[in-house]
Amino acid sequence: MKTTKKALLFTFCAVLLVVASVLGTMAYLTSSETVTNTFTVGKVGLILDETDYDESKTNETTPGRVNLDGTYVTNKDDRTEDGNKYHLLPGHEYHKDPTVTVEAGSEESYVRMIVKINKQAALDEIFKSQGGASLNEIFLGYNPADWVLVKETVSGDVRSYEFRYKNTVAASNEEDNVKLEALFEKIKVPGKITKEQLATIADLKIDVEAHAIQADGFQSKDGKTAEQVAWEAFDQQ
Repeated sequence: MKTTKKALLFTFCAVLLVVASVLGTMAYLTSSETVTNTFTVGKVGLILDETDYDESKTNETTPGRVNLDGTYVTNKDDRTEDGNKYHLLPGHEYHKDPTVTVEAGSEESYVRMIVKINKQAALDEIFKSQGGASLNEIFLGYNPADWVLVKETVSGDVRSYEFRYKNTVAASNEEDNVKLEALFEKIKVPGKITKEQLATIADLKIDVEAHAIQADGFQSKDGKTAEQVAWEAFDQQ
């Protein structure tokens, strides 16, 4: 029995020596290197503009004028980000084409526009023979295949329309902007309107807002699409 115990003892010590020898060798054969990770910041940038309308330009060859015969002369290359002022006349159409451009280098994104119109009660009265001031009665050239109307609300004397672009806007390169289709092309004043009715919309304002949010990172849940989840996150921030 003593012999057996000694044999086991010697064997155990031999294993320890082997392990110590291997560990010692590994300590000398190590090397090191540094990996540098570079992170860039993504962005989503928008430009919202429209044709520059200027009533002070009075001759028919100059952009920005509604002529006496009701035709409209404009140059769509003249753009403004500051909005326009209009002198409303019955039966006239006024060029207004709010257009979103997604800036170069933007990530894939969802895009929407919100249009707010005051004087909604007065407009409904003017358009009552058509059932009220509906979208198609005010805006001309609106294409629902490009911009989908998802919500229409009234708060106080302001009617709001929320439009979402037909699909996500793909990520763009660092050189090229992505210009989307105009939301609509013109606004119109009905021909059958009295001066008293026209006076009720003397302070009419049409405000247009453009929003964008990254598409990546949102998933459908609770019966809502990824886009709906994204816009809920946008409204809550």
